[in-house]
Amino acid sequence: MTTTRDFNSPIRPTWCAGCGDFAIWNAIKSALVQLDRAPTEAVLCFDIGCNGNMADKINAYVFKGLHGRVIPVAVGIKLANQNLPVIAIGGDGGILDEGINHLIHTIRSNYDITLILHNNCDFGLTTGQATPTTPTGQKMNSSAHGVVEDRLNPTQLVLGLNPSFVAKGFSADQTHLTQLTAQAIQHKGFSYLEVLQHCPTYNKFMDQEWYKERVYKVKEDNSYDPTNLENAYKLSSYNNDKIPLGILYQNKESLPFMQRIENQGSKKSLPGLIKQFS
Repeated sequence: MTTTRDFNSPIRPTWCAGCGDFAIWNAIKSALVQLDRAPTEAVLCFDIGCNGNMADKINAYVFKGLHGRVIPVAVGIKLANQNLPVIAIGGDGGILDEGINHLIHTIRSNYDITLILHNNCDFGLTTGQATPTTPTGQKMNSSAHGVVEDRLNPTQLVLGLNPSFVAKGFSADQTHLTQLTAQAIQHKGFSYLEVLQHCPTYNKFMDQEWYKERVYKVKEDNSYDPTNLENAYKLSSYNNDKIPLGILYQNKESLPFMQRIENQGSKKSLPGLIKQFS
């Protein structure tokens, strides 16, 4: 039986003490163990940044792409081999800045991959510049007088694009994050898992205590309906005092991209489809 030790790499993590990447790293390994996946039975694709430093710290099939381009890398791998779960891992900088077009069209196509978005509201690897999720007015290393742009709400952005799976986790609750990671991987279609995490070096304005005072689990509300897209969008507003965690929305009836291709037939991978027309 697979254990988390099977996913361990001899390379020691080098993240800053208190970084949420440690929890996300462990949650991914634990989720794959829960799903009884061996290291050769999953593919992890990484963006550039502190999140990408995880690539050599986990024993599995891994691929590191260019900054902001991890999603098309993951999609290509999934189209080539549909039998493997493919996980794209990136930060709020790369995914929501130069890579935002890939996010939008992957939701639109409903490719059967999982995206784990590290959201710490800064570019950590390049020493604390602002990202699209940095609050307006916040002073950062490249914004000495404060961020002047409007703040992007990635959860509402995704919810506004008719997604099939949207969840939000918190790096300080690793048990819950592991559960969400496993559920995201199991979902058929594009699954978006946003992880709120603290950057102990460059984000002093939204630390773990700040989050702990605001987060709550939607599953604790018996009236919560994860099929209500409009309500999920409303709860995800920055104007709310509380931040919901868990599966905010899921459409179990949505069809992944490959199932939408009528002439795909019984072919199970992109090479099979190519052979069909050659």
